[in-house]
Amino acid sequence: MLTDYHVHLRPDDDGTSAADYFTSANAERYRVTATERGIEELGVAEHVHRFRQALEVWDHPFWREQAVDDLDAYCAFVREETDLKLGIEADFLAGREERIEALLSAREWDFVVGSVHFLGQDAVDMPGRWDVWRSADPDEVWQRYFETLGAAAASGLFDVLAHPDLVKIWGAERPRPSGDLRRFYDRAMEGIAAADIAIEVSTAGLRKPIGELYPAREFLELCLEAGKPVALSSDAHDPEHLGFGYDGALAWLGDLGVTELAVFERRTRRLEPIG
Repeated sequence: MLTDYHVHLRPDDDGTSAADYFTSANAERYRVTATERGIEELGVAEHVHRFRQALEVWDHPFWREQAVDDLDAYCAFVREETDLKLGIEADFLAGREERIEALLSAREWDFVVGSVHFLGQDAVDMPGRWDVWRSADPDEVWQRYFETLGAAAASGLFDVLAHPDLVKIWGAERPRPSGDLRRFYDRAMEGIAAADIAIEVSTAGLRKPIGELYPAREFLELCLEAGKPVALSSDAHDPEHLGFGYDGALAWLGDLGVTELAVFERRTRRLEPIG
């Protein structure tokens, strides 16, 4: 079985409307492409910040700009008009765990993808006024990122830990710590090791400036040693992204001894052989 759970039915561009993309015809485009590429388990996980209810969790100016859609209408659309698994990509925000839990527990998801996009008010992967890299020391950013990632895993809020080393997204375009990066990965491992969570292997990094999979091999090896299962996804924002780079990713996972993938239904996980 092949999976692609971290999928968005629309691009991230400002100004896109749910009405344009949350349609049966658009969902069918994704389903057809997934079938052509051998992906049996297909799920959608729209960004939580695109929904008005997310402002109950956080009122960051970026979220206020983006939160225009209705979360329950999204859930109803996926459940009633598609055969896709229903998920959400929810940000981990330290200190707001109870609010996140309240928002998530009020809906019946198949899976919840947990991401770390923000460190305080600043964004790891967003250029411009919220860019954490504007005046930051790379060692400090990486340290904060992986400490927050470990807290996200330990929170118990999520089923999948998304693009686990997203902090590297910019590659040579942003400063990078020198030396062995495992000193940063170790800061996340206590939380990850104690959590009942799957680690996402995401091919999205191949489409970003870094040009490589998330997570780095050394980081994934630590997660596998801790007994964590793997969830395979592309972070697609267009049907053409589905299964992007999977041949290389599958060979890479095979080299690491990974033979099964995490599959979800109503937030219950099982493992299925890769195939």
